[in-house]
Amino acid sequence: MNVKALILWLLLAAPLSAQGFAGLGGEAEGFAMPSRDTVLRFPADHGPHPDFRIEWWYLTANLRGADGRDYGVQWTLFRSALAPGEGEGWDSPQLWMGHAALTTPERHFVAERLARGGVGQAGAQAAPFEAWIDEWGMAGPDAADITLTASGQDFGYDLSLTAEGPLILHGERGYSVKSASGQASHYYSQPFYRVTGALHLPEGEVQVTGQAWLDREWSSQPLEETQEGWDWVSLHFEDGTKLMGAQVRQSDGSTFSSGTWIGADGRAEPFGDGDLSMTPEETAKVAGRDVPVGWRVQLPGRGIDVTVAALNAQAWMDTLFPYWEGPVRVSGSHPGRGYLEMTGY
Repeated sequence: MNVKALILWLLLAAPLSAQGFAGLGGEAEGFAMPSRDTVLRFPADHGPHPDFRIEWWYLTANLRGADGRDYGVQWTLFRSALAPGEGEGWDSPQLWMGHAALTTPERHFVAERLARGGVGQAGAQAAPFEAWIDEWGMAGPDAADITLTASGQDFGYDLSLTAEGPLILHGERGYSVKSASGQASHYYSQPFYRVTGALHLPEGEVQVTGQAWLDREWSSQPLEETQEGWDWVSLHFEDGTKLMGAQVRQSDGSTFSSGTWIGADGRAEPFGDGDLSMTPEETAKVAGRDVPVGWRVQLPGRGIDVTVAALNAQAWMDTLFPYWEGPVRVSGSHPGRGYLEMTGY
């Protein structure tokens, strides 16, 4: 579960506080709804699903520079719809938003773009694969080999990514349940990208290598009314295994959890509510609020007991709808690196 659903829904919903996410479970009359009977098909599902209300192409990368330093990169394209379907020109009901970020141990750079569909300013297609907003782009002959570009004030990046493992379908063949009431999305990832390229920083260009994780998700009613925010991790462990885990926080203080354990060979095993434990252990003052930037993550069924610590505690996405998103270092039973996202703080 990522911030994509929140941002895209809020473009369409009544004004909501950044502290509370009531309304994400509102009705989506006329839009398509996820179904357990749906079979995901590729390359078609790399492209847009305009009959659903919200969708995203979301990539995070953990990188190491030739200077020996750790970096993080985020690139996200969100689609939301005022009504089902495509439309032409300014009659298109599709809205687009892009976020780009680059994180160093000392600084966090953020840029945001907004666009209307139907006029060529933003969009996505399955084959050849492309997702873009203005000059920012994720593109390649297919989704297994892509280039990634974005820039903002004082930063930019140009990266090449090659998938070295299979696509991962979360939940039940890509049908991912988000609440005890059954709200769901279609959700898959490509967590096996190897990355090379360059970061552009005020002090100059830095050559980097590393790992990246692409999330693809679409839905029309992703949460229930009592869910207020979430904490999400994507973790690359040094032994080649990976973990996607999330907990959605309820208004009564309880949580609903879900995720996927991914073997080094690409075999995926989903786990259900209650199997994952995420406990905050360190809090920082970020953008005037207390945000948990250090976590203990436990998945007893897989012997996972790790500490997740932010590379930069101030990785705040100061965008139209703000949230925390940044690279993390992982220690404990399964050391590694990854990304942490938190909403509703």
